[in-house]
Formats: sequence, C-alpha cells, structure tokens
Amino acid sequence: MKLTAGGVCAAKGFQANGVHCGIRKNQTKKDLALIFSAVPAKAAAVYTTNAVKGAPLLVTKQHLENGMAQAVICNSGNANTCNANGVEIAEQMCTLAAEQLHIDANDVLVASTGVIGKVLDIQPIAEGIPPLVKNLGMNSKDAAHAIMTTDTTIKEIAVEFEVGGVVCRLGGIAKGTGMIHPDMATMLVFLTTDCAISAEMLKKALSSDVTQTFNMLSIDGDTSTNDMVTVMANGLAGNAEISEEGEAFDTFMKALNTVTVHLCRSIAADGEGATKLLECVVTGAADETQAKIAAKSVICSSLLKAAMFGADANWGRVLCALGYSKAGIDPQSVDVSFRSKAGEIVVCEKGAGVDFSEEKAKEILLESEIEILICLNSGTAAATAWGCDLTYDYVKINGDYRT
Repeated sequence: MKLTAGGVCAAKGFQANGVHCGIRKNQTKKDLALIFSAVPAKAAAVYTTNAVKGAPLLVTKQHLENGMAQAVICNSGNANTCNANGVEIAEQMCTLAAEQLHIDANDVLVASTGVIGKVLDIQPIAEGIPPLVKNLGMNSKDAAHAIMTTDTTIKEIAVEFEVGGVVCRLGGIAKGTGMIHPDMATMLVFLTTDCAISAEMLKKALSSDVTQTFNMLSIDGDTSTNDMVTVMANGLAGNAEISEEGEAFDTFMKALNTVTVHLCRSIAADGEGATKLLECVVTGAADETQAKIAAKSVICSSLLKAAMFGADANWGRVLCALGYSKAGIDPQSVDVSFRSKAGEIVVCEKGAGVDFSEEKAKEILLESEIEILICLNSGTAAATAWGCDLTYDYVKINGDYRT
C-alpha cells in the first residue's frame, strides 16, 4: 500500500467539484461541494448520536436504505438544522443535483455544516448546482475547500492498494475543527473507493473502523448535530467483490484505516485555535474497553489540554483524568511520559512523580505534535485517542462564531 494523489477523485470513476454559490457572504470561500461516481456505488454511512439531528442526516439515512448511492452534495455556512422546512430543503438539494447529473434523487446523499437554527435558502444552491456539475473533474481539493467552516486547511488523502493482484484506490476529504466529540460518527467525512465490496461488508468495515478512529477523536467535548461519515464503493477497479471476511477484507480494512487515521490527525491538528496535535497512547490495559476509556478521558481533559498549550508537564492532570474516567485503573500501577520529536521524558512511575528536568520537558512540549504515553501495567490491550491543546483563540473563535 502507498499514498497517492487525488483525494476523493483518486479512485476510478469519481469526480468532484466545489464552488461559491452565495450561502456564505465571503465570495472567496467556496460553500457548495459535489462528489460524483460514474456508476451507482455500494454505500454506507455512520451518523451523530446527538438527539438533535440535522435534516440532511435524516434524508441521507433514508436514501441509504438500499445501500446504494451515486453522489454526495454538501453545503457549508448553514447546518440546515432545527428548521421547520429543513427536510424539504435537503430533499430539494438532492433533486436539483440529480436533475443535473441525470440520476435518481434517491441516489444522492446530502450534508450541511455551519450555523444551527438559521433557515437555509435554496435559491443560491439552485443557481450554484449547474456550474458545480458542469465543471466536475479531478477537483478533490475544491470540494475539500467547499466543506470547510472554521478549518484553516483542507483535509485530504488517498491510498493505493492491491486486492487479488488488482490495484484499488481509496481516498477521502474531511472537515471539522470544533464541536467534535463524536460517538459512532464524526464531523463530515466523505470517502470513495473503486474497490468492489458488498454493501454489507462495506457497512461492516466502516462501522468497525470508526470505533478505532473517529470515535477516539475529541476537540472540545461537544457532539455535533450534523456529524456524518459516508463511503461509496463503485467497484470500477475490477477486483473480485469482497463479500466475506478474509485476506481481501483485511487489506481493505488496512487501507480504510490508513485514510481515516490520517484524517483524524488532520482534524485534531486543525482544532479551533489549536497550536498542537495531541496523541494519547494507552498501553498495558486489561482490555480494549479500558484502554479506550482511559485514552479518551485524558484527551478530553480541558486542564490537560490547557497545560499542553502552556508546555507545562503537569502530569498530575493525566492521573486526574484517568481517575475520573471510570476505566477501573489501579493508580499505583500507572506510568506516564511525554514524547515529541525533541525527545521523551518520564514524569510518573507507579502513580508517583519522579525527578525530571522541567527544562527538557518544556522543550519536548513546545513541539507541534505531542504524544502522551500511558502504561496501565494491567494487561496487554492498547488504544489511541487524538485531540489538541486548548488556547485563547478557541474562546475567541466561538465567542463570535455567528458574526
């Protein structure tokens, strides 16, 4: 397996585009994206567990009942959530896109991101779809730009792998910098592949992967109303369809995980106001559940995130987060260290502090990527969670988000 160019257009038969249609006031910011497969594709999705769900999620879920899709349309600048006519607008987006693409509206998935509770005007979208479709091409980056809100950079990746000697590709784009604390879903992530795989196995692959990746990601502890991950597999690579577990399925899972881990790290690094990517690696856990609970608790700790912003090796905040995590840890067995490209330093052994150089610790924590390494010394299970530091700018961004 190797990295390749193209994002969501890397796989055969996929095209994309992004334009400014007028939802957002800033004309330099694209706000309408489209991903299209030349042929109907097997498809699957996972969604937010927030009880308040955006209208696009409800429509997409209905359209995916048959496990098929051929396009995804997404707008930024307005979440189309908590609106009386939200479902109607989401359905209109699908219909308008389908008419231009000459496909069934039920084969169009729809997503929205932005301000909640603001009525979404269909007019700019209706005017933007014709040029959006007309200029479809290898424009993954334009689509990635069009789904951004407070993101400062696009999030895109693609990999190439072989199934039964046949070259396949899988790519993705994502958005998300705030209101990220998912459970069985995440932000907005759109994945495409030309690998032939059954709808059942595709759904199984995605559902399994998110428990190890996007569900282990937290920026600010808030679960969005519009979180969604979709994947389309059009089979144009020509491999024998993956219809059961085995070597081919394992290869597909590895490719999928490579893409999703990259997107997780990209989202965490671009958290609102963030200056550092945090990766918490828990080892020596009694089981995977304990490892996940422990890692997620640490990465979600506002006090720990603030300490990382200040390059303060306040390891007591790690122990504190482990203690209230309900992971069932033995405090007197825990080892903690911090690591970055500047080195590694042990700060806690068997639940107690050890002598260490504060100067060296600060040097390590001043780097842009920090690893928080925790060994529970209770077993052999492990888990990883991702997040970012908590900065003054996070408050500034969210203090006037609507303006």
